[in-house]
Amino acid sequence: MARLPQTEVSCLFMRGGTSKGPFFNAKDLPADKATRDKVLLAIMGSPDKRQINGLGGAHPLTSKVGIVSMSQTKGIDIDFLFAQLQPDQETVDTTPNCGNMLAAVVPFALETGMIQAQSDQSTFRVLTLNTNMQCDITVETPKGPDGNRFVDYSGDARIDGAPGTSAPVTINFLDTAGSVCNVLLPTGQVKDRIRVEPAALHTGFDAFEIDVTCIDNGMPLVMFKASDMGRTGLEDVASLNADTDLKTRVEALRLVVSHKMGLGDVSKKNYPKMTLIGPPVNGGAISTRSFIPHVCHDAIGVLAAVTVGTACVLKGSVCDGVAVMPQGSSKKLSVEHPTGEFSVALQTQEQPQAPGGHVVTQAALLRTARLIMKGQAMVEASIWNTGDKK
Repeated sequence: MARLPQTEVSCLFMRGGTSKGPFFNAKDLPADKATRDKVLLAIMGSPDKRQINGLGGAHPLTSKVGIVSMSQTKGIDIDFLFAQLQPDQETVDTTPNCGNMLAAVVPFALETGMIQAQSDQSTFRVLTLNTNMQCDITVETPKGPDGNRFVDYSGDARIDGAPGTSAPVTINFLDTAGSVCNVLLPTGQVKDRIRVEPAALHTGFDAFEIDVTCIDNGMPLVMFKASDMGRTGLEDVASLNADTDLKTRVEALRLVVSHKMGLGDVSKKNYPKMTLIGPPVNGGAISTRSFIPHVCHDAIGVLAAVTVGTACVLKGSVCDGVAVMPQGSSKKLSVEHPTGEFSVALQTQEQPQAPGGHVVTQAALLRTARLIMKGQAMVEASIWNTGDKK
């Protein structure tokens, strides 16, 4: 039997915020979803906990893919589809957003000529196809020595979780409430009391009850006090990842509460994220430890930070009495995490009839990005051959 050469797929390998992965032009990938997912799994090297045969970095934060296309929607410049893969699972999840990878979308589109720089700063509207969320993204595009504009990755902006400094990428979210759950508070309550019983797949603990806030303002989260799990919320990532008892109870809680959130069986899904909270210790608004969903995050996701900040402004949530809140309708909240903090700028409006008494009308934040490599990802012909591509 004649052997076929591997198929080449153009891509840019980029860091977006505190995540990284390959970015593709949608037209360079298979149109058929099943084939596309097989191609992405092969490129990333999943399933294999080391991802030794692909580009993945053996961690959920480095097992991400960006797919970009010119938008056909009026008023939108670029469409973005985010795909979350797992090192040791054969899954490609395009349900949730990723605000970190979102930071690299406009740089990718500029680098590949999909769009053209406007001035020293260029702003484009992006639609995330995962949840139909819109945002305006601004990047630095100065003129180079040749007179042509380029994407500037160097600058003084710093984000915790990424080394060094870079040029700022500003993301202004236009509508994040109910990104996956279709409503900000999917249970209809600011706070719920949940009882968790031992089940066949999750044994080794006694039944327990816990107060949670289930909220989705860009990312579905289940938030609860670390102290209610017998933890401080200040533990380091390695300790939490080695804490089998905690992880077992957190996952059991996730499986129970997801049904109350209208998400059904999430045993094979990457959401909702589970977020332990505690009082701030470094001058911020609140301290967090996030599971995504089974591994403790070294930092916190962009949209998770937005969602945490939103919960902080809602009266009666699990954050009430824990978070240290500034006065006024414009609030800059520093969300503390294991490797630093994440600042979110929220514009709020008092609405006594709304659950929690407030609504968030605008959320903006700062990220950075960097182009790491340009090239061709190689796919075995048995998965996708050149004839299929044509």
